[in-house]
Amino acid sequence: MSHKHLNLLRTIFQDPVNGNIHWREVESLLQNLGASVEPAHGARFRVVLNQVEFFLHQPHHSSTCTKQDIKMLREHLAHAGVSPSAYEEQARQQQ
Repeated sequence: MSHKHLNLLRTIFQDPVNGNIHWREVESLLQNLGASVEPAHGARFRVVLNQVEFFLHQPHHSSTCTKQDIKMLREHLAHAGVSPSAYEEQARQQQ
C-alpha cells in the first residue's frame, strides 16, 4: 500500500471525521485494497471487499464526500477487517 493510501486510511479512521475527502480518492483506495467497485442503481456503487458487500453513494453536487459518508465508509471498512493499524504493521514487516 502506498503512503498516499495509508494516509487516506488514517484520515478516514481519525476523529473528528474529516469532511475533505474526495470520492475518487475513496474509489482508488478501495481498488488498492482489492475491492470490487461496480456501479449500481443511480449514484450508488456496490463494493465487495474481503467477501463483505456494501453500498456507497457517490456525492451528487460535489466531488467531496460528506462526514456522514465517511462515517459509513469507516464502519464498512471495519466490518471488512480493514484498519490503519493492520496496514501499518504490514508496512513495518516489509521494511
